[in-house]
Amino acid sequence: SETVVGSETATVGVWIDAGSRYETAQNNGAAHFLEHMAFKGTTKRNQQQLEVEIENMGGHLNAYTSREQTVYFAKVFKNDVGRAVEILSDILLNSKLEESAINRERDVILREMSEVNKQQEELTLDHLHATAFMGTGLGRTILGPEENIKSLTKDDLSNYIKTHYTAPRMVIAGAGAINHHQLCDLASQHFGSLPTAPPSGLEIAMEPAVFTGSDIRVRFDSHDMAHVALAFEGASWTSEYAFPLMLMQTMLGSYDRGSGVGKNVATRLGQEIATHDCAHSISTFNTCYKDTGLFGVYAVAKDNTLDDLMFYTMNNLVRLVHTPSDEEVERAKVNLKAAMLMGLDGHSNVAEDIGRQLLTYGRRMTPAEIFSRIDAVTTADIRATAAKFINDQDHALAAVGGIHELPDYNWIRRHSYWVRY
Repeated sequence: SETVVGSETATVGVWIDAGSRYETAQNNGAAHFLEHMAFKGTTKRNQQQLEVEIENMGGHLNAYTSREQTVYFAKVFKNDVGRAVEILSDILLNSKLEESAINRERDVILREMSEVNKQQEELTLDHLHATAFMGTGLGRTILGPEENIKSLTKDDLSNYIKTHYTAPRMVIAGAGAINHHQLCDLASQHFGSLPTAPPSGLEIAMEPAVFTGSDIRVRFDSHDMAHVALAFEGASWTSEYAFPLMLMQTMLGSYDRGSGVGKNVATRLGQEIATHDCAHSISTFNTCYKDTGLFGVYAVAKDNTLDDLMFYTMNNLVRLVHTPSDEEVERAKVNLKAAMLMGLDGHSNVAEDIGRQLLTYGRRMTPAEIFSRIDAVTTADIRATAAKFINDQDHALAAVGGIHELPDYNWIRRHSYWVRY
């Protein structure tokens, strides 16, 4: 936990080392389904009592599921932290999972799925995971396929809880008006009964992620816009390449035509995209998982600019292998530090940082340690990292929309290196 002196509010939550990655093809969607069911009543409180209790506290209770983590958290006044922890333990450990509520929730999740599929960025990045990690747990979507949402049973959900909601997989984190000793006592009081292993005594092994160079193209000639995500295999959270890749992400940067900066954007990629008017927006992403990652760019562009867009994008990616300048590395360091500190504004963000780091690193890195790790990266390290992850490497690509001009896989693969004599 992190105590903020003088604060009147606190965020407290449970970070669980279980997301869609730990599911099988048969129960894909269970983690997300459980997130919905958690607020539908427990053995102590029905749904209305739960909602009224939170409302009367002036609190906010929420949850989300990602590929590797499930999170339940509450924002409350400082005097209500004890009740918040008790409510979190109740919805996690004593959820009723009534058949009628499960059947009602199926329609809600299917509606949520149709909304998510209207967001082109979400859809494209789901396609990217599906093709990059095909045939493995990381390739499956968080919501799960439609047939699973319609067919998951109470037994499927309760088995998922018994298997994955065990003590070693959970972190209770808090920030704001939190007394650490009090939080420890609350945790042992309300979560002390958690089993340390699944009923079978066997831990579920994480299915290893295997990156496959491939692409998926969903072509609509009726659309005049294209959404393109291009990624190379990245590094895990604990890899020695994690910080150089974060800096490379900052060096490539992002550009948005609506931002007003125009051609004066700091990064070389942004300048070239702006000068040649290749895209409406482009951003770089660096997604880390336990044993792998995805490093690449996501662009939204007109259908008749894709050829130029891919040329300048690949050129800027490969340039990091050969000629990154000391100046842009230093600028990226300052930007990355600023982004990391600004990301810790607010108790919820701090609690999120604590929970995520304890699950991924097993400890919390202080900002001072993160800064020293960023400062230790040299321009030579950037070149070496780019040579390992970008130079002559297979890529994964997902594209949706008007993509008739998008170069084929082999063209992009050929442009992942420079031939220099």
